[in-house]
Amino acid sequence: MLVKVALPLILAFIMFSLGLGLRKQDFTRVLKFPKAFGTGILNQLILLPLIAFGLIKAFGFSPEIAVGVMILSLCPGGVTSNVLTKIGKGNTPLSISLTAITSLVSIITVPIMVALSVHHFMGVDGPEVNIASLGIKMFLITAVPVRLGMLLTALAPDFVNKISKGVSRTAIVLFVFIIVAALAKNWVVFSSNLPTLGPALILLNIAMLALGLITSRLMKLDSMDATTVSIESGVQNGTLGIAVGALIALNATETLPPTTVPSAVYSILMYFVSVPFVLWRRKRGSIK
Repeated sequence: MLVKVALPLILAFIMFSLGLGLRKQDFTRVLKFPKAFGTGILNQLILLPLIAFGLIKAFGFSPEIAVGVMILSLCPGGVTSNVLTKIGKGNTPLSISLTAITSLVSIITVPIMVALSVHHFMGVDGPEVNIASLGIKMFLITAVPVRLGMLLTALAPDFVNKISKGVSRTAIVLFVFIIVAALAKNWVVFSSNLPTLGPALILLNIAMLALGLITSRLMKLDSMDATTVSIESGVQNGTLGIAVGALIALNATETLPPTTVPSAVYSILMYFVSVPFVLWRRKRGSIK
């Protein structure tokens, strides 16, 4: 029940809340920030999975945990990255645009890369990943709710203004519920892997935030764009990671599988790194 019904519905609701804050121009505005957008895309779609793969090899995770870490690295930032960018005085429109486009791109990239990851780390013991089926499911629980949110905003902006805060709060509560459920269902896996998984995920977060600043400097981006690129590179959508980790095991289990653990753990630990980083960038922005 949790995996087949509750989890997809919760993710759909969270993506719907994201759609309420999007406009059509969010998908075309990246043309105003070509260098920053290109840098963010490079970091998220190429460098992040490569660094995650390197950490998996360095820490020697079990096959299921390794697949879970790769799934996490393939999921773009959600609403959280937009909020953190705003707090850190980054380029919020750029952040929203990056989130919007990478969320759409992930419908194609995630199924393909997840199938490759399962084959590489789990071999014949892993679940069979139907790329087309996973892509369709992701489309239904991510792209469709986002579009519905956008349509509601366009058709009834006053109504959306009234409900947006309540929707956002509900999305946060559901987000916490999914994290707790994923950890509770895999408590033994979580507790046994935490001594290595925790440091690895913290390193992944630190590495991507730092890489965001480094690549931004190489591309000569201004401070606001650099903050945005760093946050978008370093903050992943843990809810989507949990959902994908569960979806690839739907035929094997009715409970949340171990492949969801890395995304659940990351969703907690990333705040210990990202919040201080955001406050530091906010202070730098205030000084300037």
